Amino acid sequence: MTLSKKKAILALADGTIFEGYSFGAEGEAIGEVVFNTSMCGYQEVLTDPSYKGQMVAMTYTQIGNYGVDEEDIESNRLWLEGFIVKESCNYPSNWRAKETIDSYLKKNNVVGIQGIDTRALTKHLRDNGAMNGVISIELGTDLKSVPNSPTSLVKKAKTFPQMTGLDLVKEVTCKEPYKWEQGLWDAKEGYAQQHSGKYKVVVYDFGIKFNILRNLINVGYEVTVVPAFTPAGEVLKMNPDGILLSNGPGDPDAVTYAIESTRKLIGKKPIFGICLGHQILGLALGGNTYKLKFGHHGGNQPVMDLTTKKVEITAQNHGFAVDVDSLKDIAELTHINLNDKTVEGFAHTKLPIFSVQYHPEASPGPHDSSYLFKRFTDMMNGK
Repeated sequence: MTLSKKKAILALADGTIFEGYSFGAEGEAIGEVVFNTSMCGYQEVLTDPSYKGQMVAMTYTQIGNYGVDEEDIESNRLWLEGFIVKESCNYPSNWRAKETIDSYLKKNNVVGIQGIDTRALTKHLRDNGAMNGVISIELGTDLKSVPNSPTSLVKKAKTFPQMTGLDLVKEVTCKEPYKWEQGLWDAKEGYAQQHSGKYKVVVYDFGIKFNILRNLINVGYEVTVVPAFTPAGEVLKMNPDGILLSNGPGDPDAVTYAIESTRKLIGKKPIFGICLGHQILGLALGGNTYKLKFGHHGGNQPVMDLTTKKVEITAQNHGFAVDVDSLKDIAELTHINLNDKTVEGFAHTKLPIFSVQYHPEASPGPHDSSYLFKRFTDMMNGK
């Protein structure tokens, strides 16, 4: 790896400064700084709409080793505000690679910083919580010539809106309904295509990842994706067999239109919620959500399915959680995080409704939880 000679700094809202070097696009980026513990899957992280409003620090030390290809994407663009790594690789080795991560960030206008101690940054966020930060790229060769002083950058980070109270779904959702027909990827055949299915499922796009849709196709659904602001009445006119509430960014409590639509769908159709969709479902049922200290971002979170007592290693990406006690007598806890005992899933006590906080579609991450898509089918079958 050849480090850029152009210096950069990461300034956190609490006054902590990290010095490094520029890669990707040049300029300035601001957002909530979180850390992701996945050892691979950086391209899926970069294209995950749930990272809108955030700057992601990867805990694994070498990023970009296998380059960037045309297939490992979770949306049609990059959504995160900035990218933070220990070391980016300029010479990837992968038969599928089309470009380096540096050129990929440049092309998509995402500011990056490398060469900082990401272990120290991760420990700092773990101990003090996720917080706003600013990446600023200098114009000269001396750190003192950074356009904005560290003091002014810290002030920017402090005054930038906090994640709590932000509706970011409106910035990432699709504008019009569309059909989805792409299935899971195969090394020989690429992505499978399916034009019909046994069950009709409508997916609310709060920031949907493609691999959720691919998994739905894989289990035999006919999939229609609708914008987050679609009224419940329009969805019911489509007469789906089930409704999926997708992942997405920001504070679930701020997405009032989605909560209201979900509330009107309860009891009308089977519902499956994932990540933000899980939180919105909890709010629609009358429960509460709260902000986690530093969230769960990565592919190695242990979760127990309380219905089977099996432990699965899961992919996660969220900064808020549902307070299951606020759903007492309405829903029962089905999945729990074994690290911090936070809620990872619940099911309605009477209605065909369930949700999980984590990502059964993985991408990136383990596939331990893919059975949940089959569970959705069983629920539509009345099992």
